[in-house]
Amino acid sequence: MAIQVSGLRKRLKVENSNNVLPFVLGVTDTETVKLDFDQTPFRTVKYYAMETMKWHKLKGFIILKSSKNSYHVVFDKKVSWKDNVRIMAWVCLISKHQALTKWFLLQCVKKESTLRVSPKYNKPEPRIVYRYGSQDGMIAEFLAYRKVVKSIIRKLQRQKEINCEINEQTPIMSKTLMEK
Repeated sequence: MAIQVSGLRKRLKVENSNNVLPFVLGVTDTETVKLDFDQTPFRTVKYYAMETMKWHKLKGFIILKSSKNSYHVVFDKKVSWKDNVRIMAWVCLISKHQALTKWFLLQCVKKESTLRVSPKYNKPEPRIVYRYGSQDGMIAEFLAYRKVVKSIIRKLQRQKEINCEINEQTPIMSKTLMEK
C-alpha cells in the first residue's frame, strides 16, 4: 500500500513511526443517535447522556473515551434521521457545548452521523468506559460494525508492517544487484 500526500511528510512520518494509519475510520449511519463531546469531563457527559436518554426514551447508552476528557455517546433506540437531528440539536441547545455543536453541524451537512473507531494521530481508538440500560438494539449494531472496522484496521496495519519490512530490504537487494 503506497500513499503519497504532498505537504504532510513530517506528520506522516510521525504517524508511521507510531504504527498509525494515515487516515481515520469510523462508523456512520442515520438511525443511531450519537454525540461527540470533546474537552468535557466524564460526569458532564454522563449527565447529558442520562438526561437525553430519559427525555427522548432512548432505552440505553454507552460512553466511549476517545481521548483525555473527550467522549463519544451512542444510544440504543433506532430513530429516523429527522428525530436523530432533533435529539442532537436538543443536546446542543441544553449543553451550550461549542465543540459538540460544531460536530453536529458537520453531521447535518453530511446527512448522517459518524463516530471515530480507529486511532487518530496520537489518540488511541475509543474504548467503552460506561454502559447504562438496554444494549441490544442500535448499540449492538454499532459494536458489530466497530468490530468489523477494527478487524480491517488490524489487517491494514499488518500489511503496512510487511510493506515497511520490504522497503527496508529493497536497498540491500538493489545494491547487491548493482555490484554484479
